[in-house]
Amino acid sequence: MSAPRLFSPEEIRKRLETVDPVLCVEEAFRSFSRGEAVVPPPGELIFDNPPGDVHIKYGYIGGGAFYVVKIASGFYENPRHGLPSSNGVMLAFDRQTGALAAILDDRGHLTDIRTAAAGAVAAKYLAPENVETIGVIGTGLQAELQVKFLRSVRPCKNILVWGRRAEAAESYAERMRKDGYTVAVASSVEDVAERCRIIVTTTASHEPHLHGAMIRPGTHVTAMGADTPDKRELHADIFAAADLVAVDSRVQGALRGDLKGALDARTVELDRISELGQIIAGTAKGRSSAGQVTVAALTGLAVQDVAIASAVIAGDI
Repeated sequence: MSAPRLFSPEEIRKRLETVDPVLCVEEAFRSFSRGEAVVPPPGELIFDNPPGDVHIKYGYIGGGAFYVVKIASGFYENPRHGLPSSNGVMLAFDRQTGALAAILDDRGHLTDIRTAAAGAVAAKYLAPENVETIGVIGTGLQAELQVKFLRSVRPCKNILVWGRRAEAAESYAERMRKDGYTVAVASSVEDVAERCRIIVTTTASHEPHLHGAMIRPGTHVTAMGADTPDKRELHADIFAAADLVAVDSRVQGALRGDLKGALDARTVELDRISELGQIIAGTAKGRSSAGQVTVAALTGLAVQDVAIASAVIAGDI
């Protein structure tokens, strides 16, 4: 039996240059909602001091060469110490023999990429066609990546950002301006909701940022930070006000994040919720009019990890 292939962070980044992460994640969602994937409930560790969480996600897609186990962490005070907030590793095993085939030492990068790609997929099917300004709640790496990946489906280089700490928002603005974006710092979340018809929330908050009364007609919201049972970025009343709500997984979403909060508050019924994979496959409707309020509440699926890991190692094992 041959030794597993070790992919370094540098090699992973180089190989990603030949991968379309948005298409990769889009197809993964389609496979998941068709019942072609096996994705058990994720495991997680929650830390208080310092605050952080570790997710263990695993699964496989029917017909694929590998099953994948991913460990990814987020420690949210790390940037204050000059360290990245995310880290992790992916392990790919041969589906026919169970042998360890590859170790992807991605340091959390593949999780960051597939998460940003999921935001672009959501916008492709749910966001209004014409976007003048992208509203961003949060100032970390995912706040950067979500906007950059949005360009492939909704070209826009104007950003209005809000962050809990003013200095973090100004730092984010400077980083994005260097990439050619026009960036303004909002004085409040209400300001973002008033001025933007696409809003992305990217925080690890346990208290909602956006409330239903803030959201204007024609707005799309992608919330991707609330990925544990106790995190919240959207108030439950947004789900009652929305014309269309989509998730990556109805089963997983009912147990964690913003959808769980709305179900607990009884502001929405699960049978009103579509999966992105259903919308992609055409078995559920996406945005159908300019005035609709649409919401994508994403918790992150193992099929995304399986798809992106398999794409990186394709052709080598």
